[in-house]
Amino acid sequence: MDGSQVKSLTHQVKFDDLREYIQEVEKLGELRRVEGASWEEDIGLAAELLLHNEKAPCALFDEIPGYPKGHRVFTNFFGGRRQNITLGFPPNLSKFELSVAFNKAYQSVVQNPLPYEVVKTGPVMENIMEGDEVDVLSFPTPLWHEGDGGRYIGTGSFNVTRDPEENWINVGTYRVMVHDKNTVGFYISPGKHGRLHRQKYMSKNLPMPVCVVVGIDPLSFLMSSSEIPYGVCEFDIMGAYRGKPLQCVMGKHTGLPFPANAEIVLEGFCYPDKLHSEGPFGEWTGYYGNPEHNGPTLDIKAIYHRNNPIMLGCPPQRPPEEQSRYRAVVRSALLKEQIEAVGVPDVQVAWCHECGGGRMFTAVSIKQRYPGHATQAGQIASQCRLGAYAGKFVVVVDEDIDASNLEDVMWALCFRADPATDIDIIQRGWSTGLDPSIHPDRKAIGDTTNSRAIINACKPFHWKDRYPKVNMPDPETYARAVQKWGWLLNSNAPPERENLS
Repeated sequence: MDGSQVKSLTHQVKFDDLREYIQEVEKLGELRRVEGASWEEDIGLAAELLLHNEKAPCALFDEIPGYPKGHRVFTNFFGGRRQNITLGFPPNLSKFELSVAFNKAYQSVVQNPLPYEVVKTGPVMENIMEGDEVDVLSFPTPLWHEGDGGRYIGTGSFNVTRDPEENWINVGTYRVMVHDKNTVGFYISPGKHGRLHRQKYMSKNLPMPVCVVVGIDPLSFLMSSSEIPYGVCEFDIMGAYRGKPLQCVMGKHTGLPFPANAEIVLEGFCYPDKLHSEGPFGEWTGYYGNPEHNGPTLDIKAIYHRNNPIMLGCPPQRPPEEQSRYRAVVRSALLKEQIEAVGVPDVQVAWCHECGGGRMFTAVSIKQRYPGHATQAGQIASQCRLGAYAGKFVVVVDEDIDASNLEDVMWALCFRADPATDIDIIQRGWSTGLDPSIHPDRKAIGDTTNSRAIINACKPFHWKDRYPKVNMPDPETYARAVQKWGWLLNSNAPPERENLS
């Protein structure tokens, strides 16, 4: 499918909540039901196996020992063909085609948000715990990694907050740890919108109202974890992407909105003077990037949940894994657009590689037009809005290299780049305390900046025509090889023999 065909695709989301999504996945044959797995170890170990394999199915855990039948955990939604239907597209698209198609649809809805609709009630209001009945331990939150400091109910979740000065609603994805039956804690990286809200409440010495939405459909979860412009409510983007307003109910204690068809919602307040040890937690870098520290807590005033609630689990693992797969898809085509938006010409492909968690290793392919073109593309890719946070390596390659194919990129890096002359370093870039390569002493004083390497792995512009010829067929010849002999990769018989059998 060529670029124009991909861009002409229209999306159609066939599910409105997590339960409908699970039904769609089951139709694809990519769901496994598991009974009797323990929250203490089994679910975390199973997730470790599933999340690293792009072709692995998702899993729905039920009859978890110590919890009622029907209290379930669902994990590994972004993989296989289902990653396409998660974003509302046909299941047969390649990952780059999916990124391009999604970006076109996403950019349209970001420019035309659809305000959420407040309704009186919804399925999430089927059960309400308040006062002494509040018990977050009544849900089968797994211990995702054996080295974690506790059970993290918030991995496939989002927090809802309101700006105390500008009054807009933010919906952001931050890890949430269970402390006791009516208290959870969370961590928000510096610069994120939810942290900015908290800083404003703290400066006024006011408690911050918070709702933590634990069970939601994967598309809504992805929208909450995307880079939405400041001041725009993610609920409005969720609705616009589906073509209808997201229906929300209002929390009884905070007055904050949350989806009416959510599975589980924790509602409460974050007080300026109440801190609790949080962490460590195995993060998307594949490390325990931040040690145990004193973090904000949420005093839970109410818990809302559906009958037989389902928790969405999206625990970070060592890349490549589920989180890095969806970051790569939802970020890569947008990165290409942001590079082009400042005037860099002839950008072919940009890919935020899964091995770097969708952030720390980026490849960009260009058709070189002038001296310095590759340097320009690399510098912009590292410092544009999408590439600036937690970036580390940017590799620029020629148009004959598939920037989304890690082996192709590394081949170009090894045989077209000279380490002494083709690597530029940028100091003190915007990063995160989750980066394990930042010295602990620097983190202790709040210095979480890092450096960036911009690697020119293109043929040298001034003598590219004299560069040795590559030992591989041109794209047209390769396409003929695949058409004629591709069956060798997945069959022991030629097509004619298969048809006769």
